[in-house]
Amino acid sequence: MKMNDRIPESPPVITPVPTGTIRPLWSVMIPAYNCMEFLKQAIASVLEQAPAEDIMQIEVVDDASTDGNIKELVETIGKGRVSYFRQPENVGSLRNFETCLNRSRGHLIHLLHGDDLVSPGFYQEMGSVMEKFPEAGSAFCSYSFINKDSQVTSLASPIMDKAGIIEDWLEKVAVINYPQPPSVVVRRSVYEHLGGFFAAHYGEDWEMWCRIAANYPVAYTPKCLAKYRIHFNNISTKALLSGQSVADINKLIGIIQQYLPLNKRKKIRNKSKHNFSTHFASIALRNFYGDKDKYLKLAYKSFLMDRNRTTFYFLTKIVLSYFVQVNTTHNKS
Repeated sequence: MKMNDRIPESPPVITPVPTGTIRPLWSVMIPAYNCMEFLKQAIASVLEQAPAEDIMQIEVVDDASTDGNIKELVETIGKGRVSYFRQPENVGSLRNFETCLNRSRGHLIHLLHGDDLVSPGFYQEMGSVMEKFPEAGSAFCSYSFINKDSQVTSLASPIMDKAGIIEDWLEKVAVINYPQPPSVVVRRSVYEHLGGFFAAHYGEDWEMWCRIAANYPVAYTPKCLAKYRIHFNNISTKALLSGQSVADINKLIGIIQQYLPLNKRKKIRNKSKHNFSTHFASIALRNFYGDKDKYLKLAYKSFLMDRNRTTFYFLTKIVLSYFVQVNTTHNKS
């Protein structure tokens, strides 16, 4: 597959489920690529709370992984309850998501990345929220961040103290990406209406949540029932190290502007640039000693994205640390 085909420039079409198809309530679609060490946990977290097959479809969609026999893993853990589909070649995350959505049959779709988890009660709570608020195109819950060892490192701040429709959600989510993929459930009809993920490998979910918010009410529950894993082999971390994250977010900010009221676009754009640039710069500072050159570049690109006091401070601190390290190494030699 050509590189320019891996990142759609417009939302891919998600075709309606054929008439006459027996449809479950849920489709839990698990896109996976070289995450075998985490995939077993992801599948198990679904199976331990999964209702019958006529209520929940569960499928792993493998993007031609090379780190092990994913089919065998799925068959061993799933014991026939989890189906498996392998791409004939590696198509990239966005095209793999597209395949997941088109292979789904359920009315509610949960796109659970193969390195993330859900906590017991997730499907019961999210199904209840979607039933209680039928006008909602999607819903999400609070979540925790976990590391490669599945240890909780931090909790997302709740945005409401009880379940409900979020007021002015588009204006809020267009400033900073709050939901993380394992916490989000979307009606299949919404994907059929709006299309799939596109435009960028980093932040493509943010654009999708904004696109949904521009067209539908969005519901939320403060129950912490999803776990988003951060590790050095995932797409987000790789994009941060390469600096692609900054370029992708700048591109997505431009796209998301089109979803906003004209009189609020400039203010929200400026807030978004400020928030993302300081976020990237703080990541660069926290992880500087892991890869000095790459995190120095990330700090510099963050400063160029939005020249504010925080990005300047982080960049200055990293530059000084960088030269201290270089001088120390030079003196030792």
